[in-house]
Amino acid sequence: MTLQIYGDRVSGNCLKVKWTAQKLGIPYRWIQTDVMKAETRTPEFLSMNPAGQVPLVVLEDGRPLAQSNAIILHLAEGSDLIPKDPYARAKMLEWLFWEQYSHEPYIAVARFQRLLQGKPAHEIEPRLMERGNGALARLERQLDQTPYLAGAALSLADVALVAYTRVAHEGGFDLAGYPAVKAWVARVEAEVGIDD
Repeated sequence: MTLQIYGDRVSGNCLKVKWTAQKLGIPYRWIQTDVMKAETRTPEFLSMNPAGQVPLVVLEDGRPLAQSNAIILHLAEGSDLIPKDPYARAKMLEWLFWEQYSHEPYIAVARFQRLLQGKPAHEIEPRLMERGNGALARLERQLDQTPYLAGAALSLADVALVAYTRVAHEGGFDLAGYPAVKAWVARVEAEVGIDD
């Protein structure tokens, strides 16, 4: 059985699973699952993931696995996307945890409200924009020091964080003020082979 990825193409969390599989040469079948049409709330989907969220993968042996960063860690186990050095691995994990707590809740939420809900800029909560720009500034400081987030080589931290950073403008964030971030986005897109 081929790996099955249930995901919505507008979701960076879903795309990072797809990109990880592609980068690692893992064959997969993409199953478009539209969250705006409540396709994650069907009895069939909820039987696989009671949280009713994408991404969800069904592994080759039939077991389901949810949560984007858990999925990409599982897929990349033993690959170069996870640093061998224990400290570098811990730094990669630090970025993965930070992404879900201090980046995605602001960048992705502002994007969702602007792009999918059609809210004008003045209706977006100022705190979202403030925190999102704070997250971009944090990335800028790191990427002024190292070419990738966990050091000198591409890791899952980069795949995870590029997902929403590359489309931050859709949430009203201007990457022009973050030149190191812009250069990193281009570098990661080229190295991972991101074309969507």
